[in-house]
Amino acid sequence: MNTHPYLRAYMAGVFVPTLVLPLILAVFTALRLGLGAPFPIERFLVFPFALVPTLFGIWNILYLWSHPRTHLPIGLYGAVLPLFGAPIGALVACCLGLVKFGGHAITYFQTIVVPYAILPLFIVAAMAGYYLVWKYIVGSLNRVLGIA
Repeated sequence: MNTHPYLRAYMAGVFVPTLVLPLILAVFTALRLGLGAPFPIERFLVFPFALVPTLFGIWNILYLWSHPRTHLPIGLYGAVLPLFGAPIGALVACCLGLVKFGGHAITYFQTIVVPYAILPLFIVAAMAGYYLVWKYIVGSLNRVLGIA
């Protein structure tokens, strides 16, 4: 009997972003419509809604495939994901005209300016958050589905 472990790994991976992204949509909708945010939030949502769940699912499949060889803990494996997702997101945002790279800072939506010196803090925070999500949520889903 084929138990389809990669399909179960994909489903466990997409679980978290599938639950979180509608909450983010509600917050962004409240900002845009309720508070009149001055930048086009809906253009920013295209990347996360289209790619993040798929990226989580594929990353979990890669974890299941590589774990017998690497023996990396799932939290550490998940913490590496922002190092791949952030450049992809920056490239897509730059191509859509949402982000401009200047000499000393990044400008989002032509209104929010983030100096390059702060970016490592964002990356470390993202890696810490991803570590916790992958260790406690995705890891437990993998155990429930019998693929861990």
